[in-house]
Amino acid sequence: MSANNSFTSLIFIVFSWLCIEQANAQTNTAKAKSNTVTNFDKGGKQVTRFNTVGDAIDAHDGEIALFNGTYYLYGTSYDCGFEWGNKSAPFCGFKTYTSTDLVNWTDRGFLFDAQTQVWQTRCNGNTYGCFRPHVIFNQKTGFYVLWINVYDNVSGYRVFSSKSPVGPFTEQEQPKLAVNSTAPAAGLNNGDHDTFVDDDGTAYLAYTDWRTNGTIVIEKLSDDYLTGTGQVVKGVTAGRTEAPGMFKRKGIYYVVYSDPNCGYCSGTGASYKTATSPLGPWSEGKKISDNSCGGQPSFVSTIKLSSGTVFLFGSDLWNNAAKNEALANYYWAPLTFAADGAIIPMTCDQAFKIQPSDNKVVSKPNPSEYKTSCDISKNVQRSQSFTAASAGTLNGILLTTFKTGYPNAGLEVSVFKADKLGKPLGEALSTEVVPVESIGWSAKQVTIRPKLKVKKGVAYCMVIKSAATTGCYGFAYSDTAFSTGIEQYSSDGGITFKAEVKKVLKYRLMMKTK
Repeated sequence: MSANNSFTSLIFIVFSWLCIEQANAQTNTAKAKSNTVTNFDKGGKQVTRFNTVGDAIDAHDGEIALFNGTYYLYGTSYDCGFEWGNKSAPFCGFKTYTSTDLVNWTDRGFLFDAQTQVWQTRCNGNTYGCFRPHVIFNQKTGFYVLWINVYDNVSGYRVFSSKSPVGPFTEQEQPKLAVNSTAPAAGLNNGDHDTFVDDDGTAYLAYTDWRTNGTIVIEKLSDDYLTGTGQVVKGVTAGRTEAPGMFKRKGIYYVVYSDPNCGYCSGTGASYKTATSPLGPWSEGKKISDNSCGGQPSFVSTIKLSSGTVFLFGSDLWNNAAKNEALANYYWAPLTFAADGAIIPMTCDQAFKIQPSDNKVVSKPNPSEYKTSCDISKNVQRSQSFTAASAGTLNGILLTTFKTGYPNAGLEVSVFKADKLGKPLGEALSTEVVPVESIGWSAKQVTIRPKLKVKKGVAYCMVIKSAATTGCYGFAYSDTAFSTGIEQYSSDGGITFKAEVKKVLKYRLMMKTK
């Protein structure tokens, strides 16, 4: 390829005002003291976390683990449309993301192939589903061990192993546990769980016993971590609890749990108990939050850093049991402790600082924060204007969108010239309809290819609409990003547009310059 052709090849133009892609904040190795992890914006609204290519993170009800200086976020994917209580919903699988700073996350794919008939039969909407991926490392065997919660067998779990923390994981023999071992298969036997490895390498499974109305049980695992041993303590909690998170601090064992249990609720309490042995006896419970900062408790991860050990609490922010669980965000923050070892009640911080991992990568702060909303259907349209920074061909628009509520028509994206107020002028210069099946339930980028000649300094706008009469299409937006473009809203089918001040849609332009 000639130097001239190389110069004119496709490049990505990210206009200065589109701070949106900085949700994938660049990193450096400067000697900063800590990373800043954001949970909510200044107004207290949930912030959507995006991965390094600009798609929302889609890993829920799992955990964060630290292996060899890298953070691994494990969770259930909902992007394919899994929906609690919907018997026709498919199973999406389990995903993992990696990071060195808890801010910038790289999508590492699925832990195993969940699209096979076997896994769809085990985990789709005809069952209760499959959830809660937890991974621990066995130093004796050299394998990473994955436990997931299922409802198609007696134990309520399936176990996998892999030589890599990102998989692929291979299923092992079904585990046997002491609790509900004679109960019927494919029922509500055992539920949400956590895996814990003690200082001596002994592993335990803390899990929910549904046959006793949600008491917490802790059972010692075999040396290979693949099954139970029968050494168990029952009734750690009195009932109506779930989602245990187990850890050890200064010789004291803790179990944090959802109190009460409430699946997909936005604001269940969190309590904890302590013991001097994993198998008890356990203390009386103490409440540390009435609403888990707007979510449902998911995990407490033990993160050992050179600066000290952090006990990171996580909850899933389920949006009041909204039927698109893929949009759920996260609350993450370290637990704090009193001098006597008591956990100090949570304060639900907007952001927290944490020392870098052993890889010592420190993130720059995000210049803007993004939320999601869904209203594009029927008569509702949205428009976002932009000004061409250079002459060339607009080959693509990467638009962040998602669907909710089963829209019955595709998403239409048109490009117009825009007036000085950012409103569309004349006829559309290009129009493309993205099929329903090409858009997922999680906020991700779809590529629109207008292939338009644009002039430097000329204002254009894209108009987003749909003929759908059911459901809606959503968008990601910021009300803190700086933009010279104007976002507009129309509720009358595009007859009139009204500017929404300080709002910018999340998108990116692909330009081929002259």
